[in-house]
Parts: sequence; structure tokens; C-alpha cells
Amino acid sequence: MTQGKLIVFSAPSGSGKTSIVRYLLEKKELQLAFSVSATSRKLRGSEIHGEDYYFISSKEFQKEIKKEAFAEWEEVYKDNYYGTYKKEIKRIREKGKNVVFDIDVVGGVNLKKLYPKDTLAIFVKPPSVAELERRLRNRKTDSDEKIQVRLAKAKQELAYEKYFDVVVVNEDLDKARKEAYQFIKAFIEE
Repeated sequence: MTQGKLIVFSAPSGSGKTSIVRYLLEKKELQLAFSVSATSRKLRGSEIHGEDYYFISSKEFQKEIKKEAFAEWEEVYKDNYYGTYKKEIKRIREKGKNVVFDIDVVGGVNLKKLYPKDTLAIFVKPPSVAELERRLRNRKTDSDEKIQVRLAKAKQELAYEKYFDVVVVNEDLDKARKEAYQFIKAFIEE
């Protein structure tokens, strides 16, 4: 059986990458399976442990780092770790499915380095920082202080665009979904 390929989606928070990923996961012909990341942050809204993330404590996350359990990991915000378990990638690829990642830009670049030939790295870019701020505020999940932290980080993350294979500007969600679909379809058919 052929091992699946890796499809990485990275973007500043609020760019719409998760909405695009959810849409693509419904496209059965792409044979996609979502890689559930681990995080030490608290659950938000209707998130479910084991489906959206593996929610573990900061202390447990640090133990997993020492055991080299992650293909990539990053302390994205102070005491908020995110990472991709090696066993999660292996499990999905061995089923012949293509692994989809919804991860931060540093993690996306690191996965591309680790699996250069098997990975399509897609950077989802907001049309502007002002639009990004509007989206973050409309989510109503973060305090004003947290939004300001996310915006400052977003400005840094936008500089990573050049390290990705393709860039999808998410001004119109439907158009961005279709564009991402075409990039993935072409990549998995290579």
C-alpha cells in the first residue's frame, strides 16, 4: 500500500485555515485524514479532546518533548505548546490516507523540512491585517489583550509565507476553498 502524502496548512490565527481544512476533509476523493495536534492550551467553545486537539498539561507536553514523541512542536504563546505526534502521522499514512495538518507557521516549515518530497505546504493569508483583526473580534473567543497578542504574532507569521509551496489568499472563503482543493488534487495525483 502506498503511504499517504502530507498536506500542511499554516496561517496566522483568524486567516480561515481551519474553515478551509474542514471543507477539504469532506471531499472523499482527496482521501484526507486530519492529524490531531497536541496542545497545552485550554479547550475553546465546542472543541473535543481527541478530535480537535489532544489537550494535555504543559508539564505533560514537556515530558513528551523529552521522549521525542513529536515530529514538530512549538511554544506558540507563553506556556501554550502545540505539536504533532510522530505516531499520529504514521498511523494515518499507513492507512494510505493523505495527512492534513492545521498548524502554526513554524511547525509547517519544520514538517516540510522533515518530509520535503511528501509534503505540500500551503500558507493561508488574510487579505489584510485589518480584516484579520475583524475576524478575530467576530469569533468572540478571546479578550482584547489576547487579540492584540495574536495580531502582533500574525505580523511576524506573515513573513513565513516565502517558505511555503503555495499561498492561498482568503478574501473570499469559497474561492479560497476551491483554490486549495486544486492545489491538493494536483499534488496527490503527481
